[in-house]
Amino acid sequence: MTRKTASILAAGIMMFGAAPPADAKWLRADTGNFIIYSEGSEKSLRDFAVTLERFDMTLRLRFKQSGERDPNRLTIYLVRRAEDAGMLMTGKAGSMIAGFYSPDSEGSYAVSNRDNDFIEGTSEAQQTLFHEYSHHFMKRYLPAAFPGWFIEGFAEFLSTVDFTADGKAEIGNPLQRRAYGLLRMPEIPAETLLFRRPGELRDAAKIDGYYGRSWLLTHMLFNDPARSDQLSIYVDAINSGVDPKDAAIQAFGDLEKLDRDLNRYMTKRLSVRLTNDPIPVAGQVTISPLSAAADAMLPLQMERKSAKDDPKRLAPVRDGLAKLTAQYPDDADIWYELAMAEWDMGKEERDAAAARAAVDKALAIKPRHVGANLLLGRIMLTNLEEKDDVSAADWNAARKPIVRANQADPDDPAPLFAYYQSFGEERVAPPPIAVEGLARAFELAPENVQTRISYAYALAAQGQVDTAIRLAKIIAFDPHDRGDGEKLLDQLEAMRTGGPKKDTSTPTEPASTAQ
Repeated sequence: MTRKTASILAAGIMMFGAAPPADAKWLRADTGNFIIYSEGSEKSLRDFAVTLERFDMTLRLRFKQSGERDPNRLTIYLVRRAEDAGMLMTGKAGSMIAGFYSPDSEGSYAVSNRDNDFIEGTSEAQQTLFHEYSHHFMKRYLPAAFPGWFIEGFAEFLSTVDFTADGKAEIGNPLQRRAYGLLRMPEIPAETLLFRRPGELRDAAKIDGYYGRSWLLTHMLFNDPARSDQLSIYVDAINSGVDPKDAAIQAFGDLEKLDRDLNRYMTKRLSVRLTNDPIPVAGQVTISPLSAAADAMLPLQMERKSAKDDPKRLAPVRDGLAKLTAQYPDDADIWYELAMAEWDMGKEERDAAAARAAVDKALAIKPRHVGANLLLGRIMLTNLEEKDDVSAADWNAARKPIVRANQADPDDPAPLFAYYQSFGEERVAPPPIAVEGLARAFELAPENVQTRISYAYALAAQGQVDTAIRLAKIIAFDPHDRGDGEKLLDQLEAMRTGGPKKDTSTPTEPASTAQ
């Protein structure tokens, strides 16, 4: 991630509206599966929310998932321009991206923009958001391990979904943004596509070809009657432990013929499926304005979340939040954001006393504030590292605010995970209730890598090694995994015969952007 000077970043934050003009008011849309923030008009936000809910329902119907309300909704920030999304993602002024997705430990979120930059049929921002939401949907609702090419091909295939005026879904539209790579650049052979990750290709043109070819193969497997069962055969074989190369040959046959068939498929008129009926929108879309305090805070919250562990980016965020506490001294959320901005500076840079003072202010105003209670527990657990003689009572006291956070919102996975993790910090076996909480945290947010890894180890420790390995394969097969997944599989396999449990710490999963 690019690091910028504090002065440049401060200017960037102002661009997002840390001191917004009087008419720049953020709105919030609440739907069954999303919380959406936007500065646009109420009509444009409602239309956006309906389209997004309709896309979610399209996926649920297509992949036979429940249409029930998700208790752990995805937050989406809808910024004005691609430059605003680029600044959030990279910290670099002038960077332009359509959007990104982050399976963050505080709660997964995505950023999109309102630019009307149309490719064909739908805007680039919508295609990117649909791509990223397809990743989120796959990780949350489709529990199998999928190969890297299909993970990206699946997201690209669904990114072009469009809706007719009466709400019917068009599925399988051409992927115009990959046309040049598919038609003008050397093709990616099946051997490369099936068995290598995009990061291994290095060359940008080859990576573009990888994504395009992944989309094309996914499109063919979904629509070619001659290959209608091959994808399920392939995925079932991989998940049952068959070597990926053997699984590919068993399912697809001769790989050179697969290449030839792909080339022929590309010249055909692609099958675009139109649903028989309009896609329903479950539940209501409720639009509400933010308070003046929340309106001023939101741009800083977005920057704070995006700039975690980067003190140079966080310093102006912290300073901006400190000014807001003077303007809105009775707002618990602003005090919490200030505490998080200070804490996220990292051990070497943070003012721990200032973070504690800010979180205490938040809790004095709102004792059941979920985030503030959770942060207080983290602060207290960290303080125990500096104490020579730590008693069981000390550990229990540090866990109390985490328990309060869970009681305030039982459907927030973060307190459940933090409670389980605290026993690892104490270096004692977690009690059954903590393991049950971890299982619930995984159920609520399976897209979070840290939660998935911890749950896999917990299952292996209980003798459920096969189940643990199935969970871990999803990490190992991720196209952006850099080898950590394979190490995890080896460590879990060693636990089958009583091998030692290795260090389970892992970096937070990086934000994902469409290529």
